[in-house]
Amino acid sequence: MIENQKIDYHFEPLGNQHDRAAFSCGVKVLDQYFQGDPIRQDISRKLTNAFVLTPDSKFVAGFYTLSSISIRGEDLPPALTRKLPRRELGSTLIGRLGRDLSLRGHHIGKMLLEDALYRAWMSSKLVSSMAVITDAKEGSRDFYLKHKFIPFETRPTRLFYPMKKIDLMFGGKDAVR
Repeated sequence: MIENQKIDYHFEPLGNQHDRAAFSCGVKVLDQYFQGDPIRQDISRKLTNAFVLTPDSKFVAGFYTLSSISIRGEDLPPALTRKLPRRELGSTLIGRLGRDLSLRGHHIGKMLLEDALYRAWMSSKLVSSMAVITDAKEGSRDFYLKHKFIPFETRPTRLFYPMKKIDLMFGGKDAVR
């Protein structure tokens, strides 16, 4: 779809106007989820929210989903949890993230991740979240590791990014929460 021209992209919630059928990231399970009914059902049941990156509110360059999740502190590295309570800890889950195959090499994945982290950070100002979590799908673990996500002690495909670090990314050192 896109040649070597400057395209202005923007993020918006997934809507009926988006051409989900034309989207393909090359990972069968992600394509089926996004193109089919599961994503719509998850949104309507308030299990997740989905956001798309688009130049024209039709073509989908990429998408991601966000939802809440509770994690066990003992699954995190001990250095991070020494002063945390021994209970389930509220976090934000990037459930799925994919970019259209036609845009390989255009840094769409990074744009998607940065927007997801920003939205998670903004929502943590209203509903506390101590980290952003992801369960790395087929071939995506290296992507998250490259962006400084940390593997769980107990599950190497589950990774997290502490909200305190996200605070520094978006709010600066003096960000008050």
